[in-house]
Amino acid sequence: MTLFERGQIGRIRLHVLPTNRFKTFAVSLFSGLPLSEASVTETALIPFVLRRGTANTPETKAFRERLDDLYGAGFGFDVYKRGESQIVQFRMDVINDRFVSSNTSLLAESLKLLGEVVTDPYQENGIFRAKYVEAEKQTLVKRLEAIVNDKIRYAAERCLEEMCEGEPYRLHPLGKLDAIPSITPQSLQSAYENWLRTAAFDLYVVGDTTLQEVSELVEQSFRLSDGEPAGYSLPDVTREVAEVKTIVERMDVSQGKLNLGLRTGIRYGDDDYAASLMYNGILGGYPHSKLFLNVREKESLAYYSASRLDGHMGICTIQSGIEIANYERAVVIIKEQLESMRNGELSELELSQTKAMISNHLRELQDSAYEMIAYDFNAVLSGKERTASDLLAQVQATTAEDIVRVANKAQLDTVYYLRDRKEA
Repeated sequence: MTLFERGQIGRIRLHVLPTNRFKTFAVSLFSGLPLSEASVTETALIPFVLRRGTANTPETKAFRERLDDLYGAGFGFDVYKRGESQIVQFRMDVINDRFVSSNTSLLAESLKLLGEVVTDPYQENGIFRAKYVEAEKQTLVKRLEAIVNDKIRYAAERCLEEMCEGEPYRLHPLGKLDAIPSITPQSLQSAYENWLRTAAFDLYVVGDTTLQEVSELVEQSFRLSDGEPAGYSLPDVTREVAEVKTIVERMDVSQGKLNLGLRTGIRYGDDDYAASLMYNGILGGYPHSKLFLNVREKESLAYYSASRLDGHMGICTIQSGIEIANYERAVVIIKEQLESMRNGELSELELSQTKAMISNHLRELQDSAYEMIAYDFNAVLSGKERTASDLLAQVQATTAEDIVRVANKAQLDTVYYLRDRKEA
């Protein structure tokens, strides 16, 4: 397997994968700050405003035309959380010069544009343009309101919010609705400058290039303050559950949303991580899983029933959509699946099917530059270097006993139920 080459330019860590397998250059810039109630909303707003224009291209229309001039280069961003960090990720995708009649290096032009977006945005009198700030505040409001309107997402977020009460992870990466109105161009400018000074920056490039070429281009394109790159701290995943929380919330819904949160006590960098992937896969990660077959198919208690693992937080969540009246029975059946895994009730078919599903996913990573980037970034976040081949081998070597060990570490923390307003 081809490995990323590493370097550093000032406060930016560089990760370059030289390859001629793709016709494009894939560029991702990750920036991370600790999740904090004081900064989460303004940090989330920053990339929305940065995309509006740079000092050299102040108008949004001109910014888009500049992308068109790069043979339709793609530009986008995302805001999410990993562990207890809020991550802003910028992405660019531009065709390799060899496949077009370009007189300039498209990789150089792309990195120049990305550098301007991040470190040289358009400003008026030293602060962000008020018109852009106000417009993007409304965009952020709509993004957060969309979560409330999507009851599956809403219930998943509320379960984590209740489960992680008092912890940074309770915060949504897009911030809080009630914090948006008070943001001003001045306050956002201050937050942006703090972000530039203190965030952890990791730049990935996959394509027909070299670490030396990327290093030279980054040095020319990004204007960051001097200093060493910031790092990521590992969250504490060893919390003991004294008592299971039960939260019932009522809204105007016709279908109940039943979510359960478990703490596995296992992080991405731990030796048991592969076994925790297997645990999640057998519990509810795939169509052959216990939750799908027993809660949805056999008992007909749920429209959907699945589980999801956050390996950086050691949290496994279960999501189910049920008839309102089926709440108690559904909780019982779900708990029975947790207990069956603790008792080692694992068939050879469950083991082999889950290994096949995880292995296929790990092999398919090699077909996408951005998937390879996302996988490698896990090493930055966790401090654990583990290639996809390494993890594949660890998954294949996982035994039923390993999964039972994980199952007995997993503690049910929170039961969250979103139901209608009718009284029983």
